[in-house]
Amino acid sequence: MKKLLLSASFLLIGITAISQTARVQVVHNSADLAAATVDVYVDDVNTLDDFEFRTASPFVDLPAGTEIELSVAPGNSTSVADALLTVPVTLMDGETYIVVAYGIVSPTGYNPAPPLSLEIFSGAREAAADPALVDILVHHGATDAPTVDVVETGVGAGTLVDDISPTEFQGYLSVPEADYNLEIRLADGVTQVAGYSAPLATLGLEGAAITVYASGFLDPSQNSNGPAFGLWVTTPAGGPMIELPEGTLGINGVTNNTFSIYPNPTTNMLTVNGVDTQNLRFTMVDMQGRVVKDGDLFARNTINTASLSQGLYVLNLIDNNRVVSAQKFIKE
Repeated sequence: MKKLLLSASFLLIGITAISQTARVQVVHNSADLAAATVDVYVDDVNTLDDFEFRTASPFVDLPAGTEIELSVAPGNSTSVADALLTVPVTLMDGETYIVVAYGIVSPTGYNPAPPLSLEIFSGAREAAADPALVDILVHHGATDAPTVDVVETGVGAGTLVDDISPTEFQGYLSVPEADYNLEIRLADGVTQVAGYSAPLATLGLEGAAITVYASGFLDPSQNSNGPAFGLWVTTPAGGPMIELPEGTLGINGVTNNTFSIYPNPTTNMLTVNGVDTQNLRFTMVDMQGRVVKDGDLFARNTINTASLSQGLYVLNLIDNNRVVSAQKFIKE
């Protein structure tokens, strides 16, 4: 089994004669299957060998006040000369950073395919500012997901993250240690993409500073059948990310399982089952938040999807201008 290895040289960097240092955590969140395992170099030293997707290093000391090079290479690299990406950085003395590998290295098979990059956040925390709370940083690392909101529906906290786009960080949020229900919604604040439970109390995270990552692909069929979208958590101790369990989506108190749709994936026709469609309207929304089809259902329960492009969509059912239920589907 491949392991996260912090080489001795990585640890020694922080105890050299260099007087200025910064704290750094490295996170592998590039979902490209070709980058499932990488090597991370600091200058010419392989410091994270066979570093796996959805893994974080602990925070360590790196030189500050002078330029260093951070490089990402294939997992079978023999030297920094094999690097896929090299980024020169100058860290500030006494600052704390999170460095996230994001993007795609494969020339084909991914849509969209933003190039591999290192997204750097300064002002990171290794513990909550208030030991009675949990501090949460959020990073949007899903390459095929649009700008989204994160809305808490369990304790009524409302919109926690507003209009976060790929590569962006938002936070820190300081919240009580509790178990929360989260909905990922498109930027319209209504159309739901996914739902998750955030069991902060169950995980015993009081006093911790964590980072929540949007990770993977909303539509794996357009991305080489790579890992599916989810919310994943890292702690300052590093190691494998913690997956947040999927939760039940709910819109105005009506859960999304009040109806079913088939076939899914679909080609020419989508059938709605398990709901009285007599007085309902519908909208079909793509992952950019655009309404691509709408109309009245009346008593019929089929919708023609032949004109839609391939991809992932959300079907909303609407009663009196209120979305009462929603389901995701794939158009092949």
